[in-house]
Amino acid sequence: MNKSKFSIESETVHADHPINDPFGSHVMPIYQTSTFQFNSVEDGRKFFAHEEGGATHSYSRLGNPTVDRLETILAQLEGVGLPDNEDVSALAFSSGMAAISTTLIAIAKGKAIIAQPALYGCTGQFLKEEAPDLGIQTHFLDLNNLDALDKTLRENPEVRVIYAETIANPTMEVANISKIADLAEAHDVIFIVDNTFGTPYHIRPLEHGADVVVHSATKYLNGHGTLIGGAVVGRNTLLEEFGLATYRKNLGGVMSPFEAWLLLNGLKTFNLRMERHSENTMKVAEYLEQHDAVTNVFYPGLNSHPDYELASAIFEGGYGGVLSFELKGGFESGVQLMESVELCTLAVSLGTADTLIQHPASMTHSVMDEELRLQAGITDGLVRLAVGIEQIDDIIADLRQALAKTEPVMA
Repeated sequence: MNKSKFSIESETVHADHPINDPFGSHVMPIYQTSTFQFNSVEDGRKFFAHEEGGATHSYSRLGNPTVDRLETILAQLEGVGLPDNEDVSALAFSSGMAAISTTLIAIAKGKAIIAQPALYGCTGQFLKEEAPDLGIQTHFLDLNNLDALDKTLRENPEVRVIYAETIANPTMEVANISKIADLAEAHDVIFIVDNTFGTPYHIRPLEHGADVVVHSATKYLNGHGTLIGGAVVGRNTLLEEFGLATYRKNLGGVMSPFEAWLLLNGLKTFNLRMERHSENTMKVAEYLEQHDAVTNVFYPGLNSHPDYELASAIFEGGYGGVLSFELKGGFESGVQLMESVELCTLAVSLGTADTLIQHPASMTHSVMDEELRLQAGITDGLVRLAVGIEQIDDIIADLRQALAKTEPVMA
């Protein structure tokens, strides 16, 4: 990647500025073209032979200037704290699942994976249902149980990958990334971390020893709910060793120029948005924890969270924009709550400017095997709240009036 001269706060503001645009555009143009013309046959020959002096682009599935600019910025975001000799690059994908599945297929084919039970629903479904047909077996394990992890690695030499989420979706456990990374290195396996919930604003897993970071760029990196996208970031030698760019090219999950352009625009406000998301979520978590209708609140910024000390040691600038909670009235109260909100939006996903509320067991995680879902702590009554950047008093007032309507259900 190109090393940043400035703070990442400044770099993201300038994320959508082009480099050496021939027309002097202030904002990165959308190179909305499927193919690029060559100046000569020799120009094209050098491109496909990977020789210097040839064309820079030929076909947008192989590379596109708008997507290239985004990948440079994403590599800077996740690799900003690494030493100068660490060469990091990013690959943009058509969705978070395209990034995750392509990476796992490329690295773990014919091998095995150790993954935490609480995962994004489609990731869990892929590992449970599709991956075995591709010759990939998965051991589901509490990764923070380091003794059990070490034992499983020793007993299963076919393991190629450890897979974790920085903050588990939606149970909000925090992965002890540096400790897991130490075991991964000791057993010569690849450690992949989904940093969608954590974001590089709060934590950069590569700095803590992870080998590869994946993102659903749909969420906080975009921030406006206007696109579907994914990203993979890692050290060049590792991405090249496993042929990630070739797998993306041949499986076809490449990001389009328009989505890349939207992401570049969204990144301009990334740091401001994350600061507000985190501040608001902390206040909502504290409010819910004191509410009579709520039995449990799961948010790493609360002293009551089992991973609070770990989160406080590894996160910067807050604890993220998502929390989950359980109501005394269980599933029925959750339904009443979600149907009573007025400001909050009943919708899946997260990372948008507005507050989103949803029921994982019947929505995002309904695709998961029920046994695995319950093993992960995703109960029928769990509610997930992705707190937006609205005025905090308005968010809490909306939750207050909606929670009041759950009281007859609890009775």
